[in-house]
Amino acid sequence: MKISLIYSLIMLISVSCSKSDVNVVTVEGPDAEEEPIENPDPTPSGDWELIFEENFDDPSLAQWNIWEGGAFNNEIQLYKKEQLNLENGIISFNAKRETVQGNTNPFDNTTKDFEYVSGRVESKTLFGPTEVAGNTEIRISARIKLPKGNGMWPAFWSYGDDWPTNGEIDILEARGNTPLEFQSNIFYGTEVGTPLTKNEDTEKVHNINQDLTDDFHEYQVIWTENKLQIFFDNQLLHTYDANDKNFVNSLFGKKHQIVLNVAVGGAFFNGVDSSQFVENSQMQVDWVKVYKR
Repeated sequence: MKISLIYSLIMLISVSCSKSDVNVVTVEGPDAEEEPIENPDPTPSGDWELIFEENFDDPSLAQWNIWEGGAFNNEIQLYKKEQLNLENGIISFNAKRETVQGNTNPFDNTTKDFEYVSGRVESKTLFGPTEVAGNTEIRISARIKLPKGNGMWPAFWSYGDDWPTNGEIDILEARGNTPLEFQSNIFYGTEVGTPLTKNEDTEKVHNINQDLTDDFHEYQVIWTENKLQIFFDNQLLHTYDANDKNFVNSLFGKKHQIVLNVAVGGAFFNGVDSSQFVENSQMQVDWVKVYKR
């Protein structure tokens, strides 16, 4: 999820990564999608060490920070903790149409009107690969059922402050009205609020040809020094090999927090009137796990 350049002043106050309202049209990068291949066991054993696990059995959400307020990219939702619901080991992010007032974002107390309410959480723990033996690869995965309907913008991603100097990895972004596909992306830059990456080089659309809103699926990234690998249900979909356009090697050694959220409208739905959006929908997450080796 990308940060809008028009919020660069806010970024200087240390903005938690959001989305960009520039170049968000769904376009395949120059590299072809890889043929799906088998990935190691979804619950890896052997040299993979589990370092973070959330099964959403704790109603306090002790491992997460809950986002309160608006966000960026002309999104029309106000994030509220009341839109998060835990039941039977599943967390639901409930987006619904509701006219409310709230803070423009957590870093700007100016109030504004919102058309929807929704939910967002960010892990308190930061993760990232390093040169230290046993920590050169990081594996981040979650089992998710996506929300259905026009206007819904679910995401599972990671980032480090200050954006984009510590990078961003979009493991999963989707549109609720195109439920047969999702996309991944990367962001990096050396100046706060200004990415060097370009969507035409980094944005990858994954056509799954099954309705991702009907059931749970596992979304995953394996992050190493010179590549990022995106997996769906334990099949490799795409490899970002480090080059001078995607800056994958510049992400190595950075620390990221994990984000789960459902945004509504905004840059991802440019030109679509919000009256055409669904009244409500929800994303459900079964678990989140992080491994290293």
